[in-house]
This record gives sequence, C-alpha cells and structure tokens, in this order.
Amino acid sequence: MNKQLYETYHGVFVNIQYSLRCEVKRPMLSKDLLASCEFIVEYTKNNFPKQVSTTQPLDFKITPDSLENVKEKTKVPKFLIKGKLDSTSCCITKPFTGEVTVLNSELPIKSIELQLVRVETCGCAEGYSKDATEIQNIQVGEGNVCAKLPLPIYMIFPRLFTCPSLATPNFKVEFEVNVVVVFNDDYLITENFPITITRF
Repeated sequence: MNKQLYETYHGVFVNIQYSLRCEVKRPMLSKDLLASCEFIVEYTKNNFPKQVSTTQPLDFKITPDSLENVKEKTKVPKFLIKGKLDSTSCCITKPFTGEVTVLNSELPIKSIELQLVRVETCGCAEGYSKDATEIQNIQVGEGNVCAKLPLPIYMIFPRLFTCPSLATPNFKVEFEVNVVVVFNDDYLITENFPITITRF
C-alpha cells in the first residue's frame, strides 16, 4: 500500500478518522460479536522532520484605515489597537500566545475576543469548495478595558479539532486566528491572521 496516514482530525467538511472493527462469527442461535474502537494517529519527529515550528513573531496594528471589506467607513469609530503574536508558526502541543493593547478608542469597548478558525478546502481540478468555520472563541478582555494595558493572549489548541496544517491533492486543512473587537453599540471589527500549525 505504502500510503501516508494523515493525523487524526475531526472537522466539518474534512474528517480523518481511524478505527478498528472486530467481528466474531458465532454458531447459529448465538449473535455475532461486534466491536469497534477509534484510535488516534499522530506524527513522530523521526518520520516528519519538516513538522517543526520556527518562531515567526508578528506585530500588528488595527485602525479604521487598516480594515478591509468595510461598507461605510464613516460609521467606523476611531480607535488604535496594537498587538503582537509570539509566532504565526505554532506547535500544536504548545499554547498560542501574544498580547493585544488598546491605545485609544472613541467608543467604549464591550469585548475583545480571539477566534480560532479552520479553513477546509475540498475538490480537484474541476473545481473546489473552500469553507471557514469557527473552532473556538476565547474572550481576552471584557468590558471597556484600560487603555495602554497589554492584555495577554493564551489559547490551547483543542485536540482532535486541530491538526498540523495539511495540503493534499484532494483537500487542504488550514487555520486562522481572528482578533475580534466588539464596541458598546455592538459594532464589530475583525482582523485576520493565517497561522501554520505543526506537530513539533
């Protein structure tokens, strides 16, 4: 066979699962015995030396001018938010870390959140479908946070629902992180950061 096994992953449009199924045939008048059990596949460092993350820090600044896909720029409140992601290349067994700081904001802030998003692409040469769905949402700051106070970002990658970033001829599994700021009037801004997840 000599086919590569991919890591276990439970997604929405892409699922990678492995299970053992055992059936014991019994004589007439006795029911056959049947059992199945899922097992987890994870890479080992010796077999996948390219699955090692390298630190790639990213400083970011969010302002009304930096926002994309905004229909009415005049309705966007004035604000300045800075932050840092410790690395956009992430080891799946280590936390995703960084910080975000609100330097100033015209409107009071209701919440600052961090979203982990999976981007699943399925298809072939004839066409493909690309869908982004939320895995988890973590609140980094609640209420009108103090200006110029760095808020720590700390997120654990959930087991089974994440895997090392994967690209095959028929499907891809990629990941992104969104920093979401919700103002008191429920106006919402989002800044998107693609990340690469590795096993080691």
